[in-house]
Amino acid sequence: MQRLCLVLSPVFLSACIAAIPYPTGESFPQPANPPQVRAPQVGQQWVYNVRNVFNQELVDVVTERVVSVGPQVRIERSSLKLGSLPDEIQEPWGYILQDPHWNPPQKFLTITPLWPEKLVVGWSGFYRTRYQVVGYPDNDFYWGLNINAVKWERVQVPAGNFNTLLYRNDIPFFTSNDIFRVANIRNEDVWLSPEIGRWVLRRSSGQYLWAGMRWGEALREDYLQWELVSWK
Repeated sequence: MQRLCLVLSPVFLSACIAAIPYPTGESFPQPANPPQVRAPQVGQQWVYNVRNVFNQELVDVVTERVVSVGPQVRIERSSLKLGSLPDEIQEPWGYILQDPHWNPPQKFLTITPLWPEKLVVGWSGFYRTRYQVVGYPDNDFYWGLNINAVKWERVQVPAGNFNTLLYRNDIPFFTSNDIFRVANIRNEDVWLSPEIGRWVLRRSSGQYLWAGMRWGEALREDYLQWELVSWK
């Protein structure tokens, strides 16, 4: 296969590029005293490479910076490719009110946790709420989130090595604002570093159906991996 890829024309080389392997690190036991997530302060910043999992393409570089702290924590975001992006708003810290991670960005009618409420392996929680598409307050849609804390793991990313809590988010059968979608699911694995107050890795994907389709024919949303490049 390697030789075949070398002789193929550039048009077909993308088919020979491997997907990004699933991140692996060194597991370690649950800390006796679970660490606290770093409190927010104005000026804190995280920079991420965003890659297409299927072919490793660098899709974008996104910078996120805390610009205000109070009852609400506002995180300003910018894209190397697109410029200014919608803000992330937490209210309070650790609970999401406006989430720009998924497309389209969402504003929740009731807050949900952004990470496990207890940083303990085996913790889980399920949350139901509704969301509006940011900028379109006239309609709202069902959103159900299941969070599971999986394990503690030391992982390496471009920014360095970090002790992280790996947790999984499952969003089964939420309602899309796209009326042509009749079924929707999303999943992601998140490696949260309490030390930096944010994730160092995040791997997100989604699938959906149009009328008459089965899950074996499901269409895919972007499958993206966020990797921390720097932080302060």
